[in-house]
Amino acid sequence: MPTIAATVNQAASSAAPPPSAPSTSRRDALRNWALIVASVVALGALGVGWNTQQRLRVLEKELVKRQQDSQGEAAQALLLAKQAQDASREAGARVALLDARVSEAALQRTQIEDLIQSLARSRDENVVADVDAALRVALQQSAITGSTEPLLQALQQADDRLARYNQPRLERVRRALARDLDRVKAVGVSDLSSLTLRLDELVRLVDELPLLAATESRRAPSAAPRGASAPEAGASGASWNDHLVAWWDAWPVRLWEEMRSLVRVARVQQPEALLLAPEQMYFLRENLKLRLLNARLALLSRQYATAQADLRDAQAALERYFDPASRRVQVASELLKQVASQARQVSLPRPDETLAALAAAAAGR
Repeated sequence: MPTIAATVNQAASSAAPPPSAPSTSRRDALRNWALIVASVVALGALGVGWNTQQRLRVLEKELVKRQQDSQGEAAQALLLAKQAQDASREAGARVALLDARVSEAALQRTQIEDLIQSLARSRDENVVADVDAALRVALQQSAITGSTEPLLQALQQADDRLARYNQPRLERVRRALARDLDRVKAVGVSDLSSLTLRLDELVRLVDELPLLAATESRRAPSAAPRGASAPEAGASGASWNDHLVAWWDAWPVRLWEEMRSLVRVARVQQPEALLLAPEQMYFLRENLKLRLLNARLALLSRQYATAQADLRDAQAALERYFDPASRRVQVASELLKQVASQARQVSLPRPDETLAALAAAAAGR
């Protein structure tokens, strides 16, 4: 490619006229220089334009690239804004939830504080109510069982609890508890379990007790035959005639002794006791057992009057039909008397003073 200077020289040489004169050549030289300058200027303008065009293209490309980058960044910014908006909404929801939970926690805390204060205020009332309920239940159990043991244990437990609690306003209740405890301990109540065991022992002994009729029938005669050994005394040294004489002399005595053995005289306080037949003896023992069992059931049912009546009938039968000289009959009679003396109706004490003190403490007095 020819350069710009060669092109300009060629154009100038082709355009210049032949030198005819000095003036003409001078004008031609000026014209040539003007053309050269114009060509240089035009070429410079063309170069500047081309350079400017190249720069514009570069700038256009840069602008396009930047526009694309800005559009990408705008899209990314929109995505980030959307994400931020979603996060803001979620954060707002979480804040609202946290506010609700904080409000709920504050409400629960207020309720718990109120409950604690209520428990602190009602602690004395709860202790008083528990002791009162325990005493009333123990009183019912004592009335059912006929024993003071449930009431005694309830009073002791209440005293121990109040001693551990150590509240000055309940000292009046403790003093009332001590007085009621002494009063309950002083009351002697019959032990029904031991009484029923004694009656069971008596029922077992009935079959072993000797009857008066059977004892009298087994007793030996009051006198032994006398003179029966007279013939034998001299049997060794006497003759047959002497034996015969001795037997003849002794037979009236032996006959008299045999007749005396058929009849026996004795002093009996209850004559009907000797007239019992063997089958009547069996029914007598069974009737005595039934009397004792009825007395046992009456004691367990707290029917002391019925029990006393059955025990009196059993004692009368024992004294009338059984041998009073027998050791077993004496033991049975002693057991009957002990049971009859202990089977008494005893009014159970009520802890009224303690209940009144508890009511006063619950009322705040």
